[in-house]
Amino acid sequence: MVLIALLYYQNEKKLYFDLAKTKMRNVVSNISSQIIFAHMSGNSLDMNQFLKTDLYQISFYDKNKKLLFGNLKDRDIDFSKNIIMQKENFILIDKSTYGHLDIYYIAIKENLFFNRLTSLQKEIVFLFFIIYFFISLIGFFLARLFLKPIKDERDRLNNFIKDTTHELNTPISAILMSSEDEENLTPKQVKRIKLAAQRISEVYKDLTFIFLENKQNLTVAKEFNLKKLIESQLKYFEALALKKRITINSELRDTFFTIDENDFIRLFNNILSNAIKYNKQKGTITILLENNTLTIKDSGIGIEKSKLKDIFNRYYRATDFSGGFGIGLNIVQNICEKYKIKIDINSELDIGSCFTLKF
Repeated sequence: MVLIALLYYQNEKKLYFDLAKTKMRNVVSNISSQIIFAHMSGNSLDMNQFLKTDLYQISFYDKNKKLLFGNLKDRDIDFSKNIIMQKENFILIDKSTYGHLDIYYIAIKENLFFNRLTSLQKEIVFLFFIIYFFISLIGFFLARLFLKPIKDERDRLNNFIKDTTHELNTPISAILMSSEDEENLTPKQVKRIKLAAQRISEVYKDLTFIFLENKQNLTVAKEFNLKKLIESQLKYFEALALKKRITINSELRDTFFTIDENDFIRLFNNILSNAIKYNKQKGTITILLENNTLTIKDSGIGIEKSKLKDIFNRYYRATDFSGGFGIGLNIVQNICEKYKIKIDINSELDIGSCFTLKF
């Protein structure tokens, strides 16, 4: 940008110099023609008329280069040159009078060119700072714009690590507390240890699915009766539902679908665990499987309409009502896309949510 400004300045300087020189030549040519005409016609000529301008200083000299008349203050003039450059102005020497009225040299000096250059320099510097300011401002906002996804991802990862630590800390603490007196474990303590171990297992499976999803695909899809897979998982969630006194009602029909067993379990367990986690005390969950459609409806806290579009995004959490780190529904979506399962969700605040999967 500095190079462009310098080139612009040099071009403008040359342009103004040529323009100033042309104007001075026109002025001195007009004066010379009047002098020659007056001498040849024998008329007198008022030389003071040429000194009434504020734009130039003009002096007239004889053949010995001695000053005859004028207001040019410069005394040491090199008449061998046509143009004399000085720090703040320049002088143009004209010899076109050819001795008429005993005038051999006309010297004309101007200040406008250098005044204009000074003004041009200030304009360029001002323009440079204005452009630099706007480029810096645009660069700042572009940097923020490009860095925002990185910052958001860093924040999500930080929150993910915190949430994961919390999710693992709770069941681990429950296991340690319940097994302090390992020789006299009560049925209640055993139940707590079992629930805590199940929760750790769920966290481990979710993390494994997320971080190994792009690795070698080791899944084996076979035709399964989804009814039997769901029934086996319902036994797994009985203790967790009982803890919040949640009633699970199910009506299941034989439904066959080709899918990897672990993928379906991940899919079903994440939806059901959310239905339990975000449900109310003494709430209900209804599970229907018929006509190649699985419906899981709960009486939980529900989800705001404005947040429904984001609930399948990884690490997104629509509420802080309960623990979690926002990967469950992302896993559900990935599995649905993998097997072309259509998933719909309807939800209302304080009424509940309903997930519908069509196989």
